[in-house]
Amino acid sequence: MIEVRGLTKYYGDIAAIQDVTFDVAKGEVLGFLGPNAAGKTTTMRILTGYIPPSAGTVTVAGHDISKNSLDVRRHIGYLPESVSLYHEMTVCAYLDFLGKLRGLRATKKRKTRVDDVMALCQVSHMADRSIGKLSKGYRQRVGLAQALVHDPDVLILDEPTTGLDPAQIIEVRDLIRDLGKEHTIILSTHILSEVEHVCQRIMIINEGNLVAEDSREQLRSRLKGAEQVYLEIAGASPQTIISDLSVIEHVRDVQSRPGGGYDVICTLGMDLRAELAARIVGNGWQLLELRPDGLSLEEIFLKLTQDEGIV
Repeated sequence: MIEVRGLTKYYGDIAAIQDVTFDVAKGEVLGFLGPNAAGKTTTMRILTGYIPPSAGTVTVAGHDISKNSLDVRRHIGYLPESVSLYHEMTVCAYLDFLGKLRGLRATKKRKTRVDDVMALCQVSHMADRSIGKLSKGYRQRVGLAQALVHDPDVLILDEPTTGLDPAQIIEVRDLIRDLGKEHTIILSTHILSEVEHVCQRIMIINEGNLVAEDSREQLRSRLKGAEQVYLEIAGASPQTIISDLSVIEHVRDVQSRPGGGYDVICTLGMDLRAELAARIVGNGWQLLELRPDGLSLEEIFLKLTQDEGIV
């Protein structure tokens, strides 16, 4: 759905982004992460046609952003971090106005679509209220509704949960997951837990360069160079447990934690959970907990933005 090749943008002599290349498949939700001034906003503004690139190409739904900017914009819904809303208009009138601007000319069809997106974003009960009288959270919902009103193939969302309370954040996350079944979504956020809950793939940019692009699990494995499983076991001494589990094929090391439990380091790409469970139960020990373990998303982010990247 989205193809980006060699994307570069200079502001004077300063490169905001350099040779950024990635793809986003139809129906995929991609988390776009990076520290301040990393190049996230510049990349999104180029994708949405707000600014031109200095070099490179962007194709959205088969349309080149440099050659067919209007066609690309018809396929994109954009929620910037600070969305421009007309505070004197009611919610319904504003969305109707945006729908008309975006090509929904038939009045009946436009009204149906406006009603649908208001329901989807849970602002139907605010339809006749002036936007200027809404809370920040509801204004954010209206901003999301305006990005959806023309039913675009692609959604580009910059900090979509800004200003929402915890219950509303959960609702928006669920909405984004549902939208991802029919839309391609790029989600930029500084809330790392949001990426874990919503996104299938993560892209991390730092100092204008793409430093990583993969699922959290794959990034974790590639950074550590191994798989890791955490175990809690009762019924045997630590020495016996470590000695016995260490002989399982593809187990590279077994380490006891100071506070209890064991870390089992396995060969990269090998899932040994079934073998470990069978061995423990077969020995008559009590298996209290077994789960994949490793770097958190916060640790991955810090490592990739402070050390060398692993695209």
